[in-house]
This record gives sequence, structure tokens and C-alpha cells, in this order.
Amino acid sequence: MSHDRETRGFQAEVSRLLHLMVHSLYSNREIFLRELISNASDACDKLRFQALDDDSLMEGEGEPWIRLSVDPDAGTLTIADNGIGMNREEVVENLGTIARSGTEKFLASLTGDRQKDAQLIGQFGVGFYSAFIVADRVEVFSRRAGEAADQGVHWESDGKGEFTVETVEREQRGTAVVLHLRDDAKEFADEHKVRAVVRQYSDHVAFPIRMAKSAEGADGEDQDKETEWETLNSATALWQRSRQDISDEEYQNFYRHLSHDFQDALTWSHNQVEGNLEYTSLLYVPARAPFDLYHREANRGLKLYVQRVFIMDEAEQFLPLYLRFIKGVIDAPNLPLNVSRELLQDHGPVRKIRAALTKRVLQMLKKLGNDDDKYATFWSQFGEVLKEGIGEDPDNREAIAALLRFPSTENAAPGAVSLDQYLERAGEGQDKIYYLLADNLEAARHSPHLEVFRKKGIEVLLLTGRVDEWMVNYLEEYQGKKLVNAARGQLDMDDREEADKAEQQDNPLIGRLTETLGERVAEVRPTGRLVESPACLVLGEDELGPQMRMMLEAAGQPVPESKPALEVNLSHPLLERLQGIQDDQDFAEMAESLLDQALLAEGQLPKDPAATARRLNRLLQEHAERT
Repeated sequence: MSHDRETRGFQAEVSRLLHLMVHSLYSNREIFLRELISNASDACDKLRFQALDDDSLMEGEGEPWIRLSVDPDAGTLTIADNGIGMNREEVVENLGTIARSGTEKFLASLTGDRQKDAQLIGQFGVGFYSAFIVADRVEVFSRRAGEAADQGVHWESDGKGEFTVETVEREQRGTAVVLHLRDDAKEFADEHKVRAVVRQYSDHVAFPIRMAKSAEGADGEDQDKETEWETLNSATALWQRSRQDISDEEYQNFYRHLSHDFQDALTWSHNQVEGNLEYTSLLYVPARAPFDLYHREANRGLKLYVQRVFIMDEAEQFLPLYLRFIKGVIDAPNLPLNVSRELLQDHGPVRKIRAALTKRVLQMLKKLGNDDDKYATFWSQFGEVLKEGIGEDPDNREAIAALLRFPSTENAAPGAVSLDQYLERAGEGQDKIYYLLADNLEAARHSPHLEVFRKKGIEVLLLTGRVDEWMVNYLEEYQGKKLVNAARGQLDMDDREEADKAEQQDNPLIGRLTETLGERVAEVRPTGRLVESPACLVLGEDELGPQMRMMLEAAGQPVPESKPALEVNLSHPLLERLQGIQDDQDFAEMAESLLDQALLAEGQLPKDPAATARRLNRLLQEHAERT
């Protein structure tokens, strides 16, 4: 008996994802069973946790289970569990929408290339919707634990834009997903095939996964009390097993189960700590960043178990925010079960575990750094996030700094050079680490500020990341060597002899430029930085750089006015010609052009681009007339 039947449309994002999934993941379709079993495992975890406070939710049954049954004649595969289940409102919300930050960005990134889209879809996670990879019709029967039998729900869809939902009678709590398999996917109605897939992908699931040896009802409820069930998995929490007994393939399968990622993890660390502070951790470094990595409201954190009982899905308290990309499990048997989410952060053992896990992750990343290819993958995905730790975690600043990678004048590949490598190549007597901030790598590589460094054979790190200027405000030194901005203040490795000689001569050109440009620059002075360029802009020691100014402006914060110094290369032909210009108007135009090109070399626009264009046009016209 059913009632309240209604038809609804999928959220637009769901419809698009379903279409892409069916067409892009066809070659990797076995993953649907792993995804549905993972969902069933999560439902069993949640039931066991909620039953700690209300044991009536168990409804007189024993431990939770997951059951699979096939019907070759009907062409169906059923995945059932006696977990927490869903009521009607939850079914509509969970199976009709994608409530996830970053969804629009994810969909916009899809290209239509099946192979590339398959990787992206795997990165985003597909969960329940993976059922439509192999099924042309899916039914879901569910009842929330603790609710009356007449509050069951039946959901059904062909995945083409709409679904129906109705209230039904259902004795069994939990959820059953019934897949009506496509003609080309009938292999998944074969017991041997299903057994093989479960043993390959889901052996680590901590609840028994059982296969019916005789037919079972389509909605997952026992029709035959004599049904025999064969357990297909070891049903032991993988993190509780000895490391020596776990293969790399098992570790990777568990990672996919945990993260719903299609790709392998880059590395992992499995550790048991005994004594006063007892806990087990299994931590993974993914190979791809999620689309919501920079969304502050996104879910993050480790799965927390206490005495092997699931407690929390995203326990943020065990790792700092800059390590939010780490996936994993922590099982701490001595944490009291009555500690709430709000109080957990202040619990003494939690702070100690957090400190220990943070060091473990940093050690894991240091070891990963021995593999150049894998670390390059890690850095391309998570390098910008790791940089946040320089400011956020002063206790581990040196260890984080050792993990940083940058392009440099010696190797311009992104993430190519570590600070240790820089110091190994530094010349004898060099007691500073030089860096240059720029908006992009091309602007950095062609900056006039590098000319004197090239002349002297000194390597300079090229910092173009969006948080780099903020980061170096906290990273003042590394291994006792001070970090110095190549474009800021007076460099103590300038060719000072030449500059001092010019200053002693009290060159009249400096005074004339100062008078002409006085409102736009802090000062005009001779330089020892430049070899080929006529001029460059130099920030004062306490001035904000362009990256910090942009960050503050984007945040709506007031930005103090700043004027750089203009350093000029008095030996450059352009400056020598400038000295010979007697007409004040012509001199002013040339001086303004000199400042404009210095601004452009820094990647900045002149204050009045239209005026710059007019001056340039006049200079080009004069040159054309002379030739």
C-alpha cells in the first residue's frame, strides 16, 4: 500500500552530471558497486553512533549489515543495509540535489573529452548517482530507524530528468537500492561477478557484506527466512590491522572508499601509538585537489572513531587548516564519547593528537619529496594551501619551509627549487636567500631587478603565487639565512662603487628628474641593480607590495598610499640622451615615459594609460620623421 505519490524534477546540476557520468565512466563502471557499498557502510556507521544515545534505534536487531542479491531472470542487483535509513524529506534532498560547494566550477571545467571528464567526475565524487552507469532504472526503498513501518519511502527514476517518490509500508529499517540493469550490464546480475568486484574494491569495509545464496525481495526485506548469506569481505576495520598484513592495493582501495576518489593516493601513513595517549591513524595525501579546496564552508577533516565506533565524518580538530587536503581515519579509544563537537577542540588529548598528526603529515610530505614526479604532482595541487602554514603554524614553520618549492632563475619550471637546493647552489659567502615577487612567471623572468644578479651569478627565487607576498612576511629566514626581496630597499650587493661615484658628482640629471617626477615617486636615485635597463622601481623596506595591496583591496580594507623609488642607470644611452634635452616640455615627456616603462616592467599599469599612449605615439612619430 502506498500514498502521497509525486513526481519531481532533478536539480539541473544532477541532470547534467547523470548524463556526463553515463557517457564518461562507461569504461570504469565497476566503481558503482564500490560507491553504493560505501554509502551503505556510512549509513551503518551513523546508526551505530546514534544508537549510543538511543538504543531503541536498533529495533531489536544485532550488528548492522550490508546485503547483496542478484536476480538474473529479472536483471536486477540489490544493495541493502540495515543502517540509519532515510525519511521522505531526506530521500528527496539526498537523491534529487547536489548540496556541495564548488559544483558550478566543477561543471564548468568539463570538456566533453570522455577520458578527461572521467578523471574530473571521479575527483568530484559521484556516490549514489553512479548507479545509473549500469542501470536504466533505479528504485530506492528506505525507512529511517525509529520511525513507524508505515513511514517507509519508495523512490524511483530512470535518470533522465525526473523521479517519483511515495510513502510505503516498510518493516525493515535502512535502505535498499534496486538496480534494473541495462542490457549491456547484465553481467552484474551474476553472483560470481559481484563477488569478484566486492573482494577487489570493498574487502576493507568494516561491516559484513553478504551475498544471498537464494532469491531475496526487491526491496531488500527477507522474503525467505531460510535464506543463506555468504560473507564476502573480512569485515575488519583496515586501520586496526597490522601494516605488514595490508597490501598496497588494499590501502588504495580503502582510500577510494574513504574519499570517493577514482585516482590512487600519492602516499599514506599508517601508525599506531600506545601508552597514555593511545590512537591509530591512517592518513592519505590525494593526487588531485577537490573543487571546493578554497571554499571555507566545504567539508574537511578526518573520520573519527572512538573504540571503533564512528563518531564524526569531518573532524576538523585533528589537523590545522593548511593541511585540509589530507584524507584519513583516526581511532582514539580513550576519548570520552560525551565530548561534543564544540568541546572537542579544547580537550587536552585532542590537542596532543593534533600536534602529533601535524608532524606526521609534514614528515610524510618530506619523504614524498624524495620522489620528484610525485612531489611535483602534490605541489601543483596543494602547494598554495601548504604555504598558508608558514603564517598559521609558527611551531612548524621551518619544517613547512623545507617543503616549499619555487621556480628560480636557474630553473623556471613551476615548483622546481626547494630552499635547501637554493642554499646548496649558493656561492661562498652568500648569506642571503634572494627572491622576486611578480604577478606571473614571464614578468618575473624578464624583470630588470634580476640584471645585477645575473651579472654576479646569483640565483633568485621567482615568487608568483597569490599568497607569496603574505607568506614571506612570516618567513624572514631559513637555516639562519635571511630572505631578501630583490626589488625592495637598498641591496647590499649593489655595484655601489659606480653608484657612489655618481652620487658624489651630484649629477644634475638626478635633481632634474626628482623635480619633474616628484609627485609620483618617493625619490630618484642612481642604481647599481641595472645592467641593460634604463630604470626600475624599488619598494621601500616597509611598503606594501602589489600582491598584498590587491589582497587588501579585494577584502575591502583600506590600503595606505605608496610611492616607490625610481632608480636610474646613468650609464644607459637613454639616460645619457636625457641629459642633453634642454626643452623642459620634451624633458618632462621623456621622464614620464621613463617612469611608465618602469611601471610596465613591474607588471603595473601607468596611472594614466591614455596619456602614456599619447606620449608613445608622439615619440614614434618623431622617430619616423627623422628616418
